[in-house]
Amino acid sequence: MPTMNVNLTPEMAAYVASEIATGDYVSSSELVRDALRLLRFERDVEREKLAVLRREIDIGITEADRGEFSERTVKEIAEAVMRGDED
Repeated sequence: MPTMNVNLTPEMAAYVASEIATGDYVSSSELVRDALRLLRFERDVEREKLAVLRREIDIGITEADRGEFSERTVKEIAEAVMRGDED
């Protein structure tokens, strides 16, 4: 496995040491690998959320171009969403 040297702030170094002391990680390398996996996962989730949002925006633009608008106010739509209503 490749080796990398990473500079940490004193606070981050103390956090790494405290996490290792809990026994959840056996080494700082294991903790950093886990943190990087989590970062990768979170970024993948964010990319997927953005892709869904873009698709939904495209649908909205297409519907608006066809003249398909809701007669409800923004407040009515928000209240319906909060209730879990489909329409």
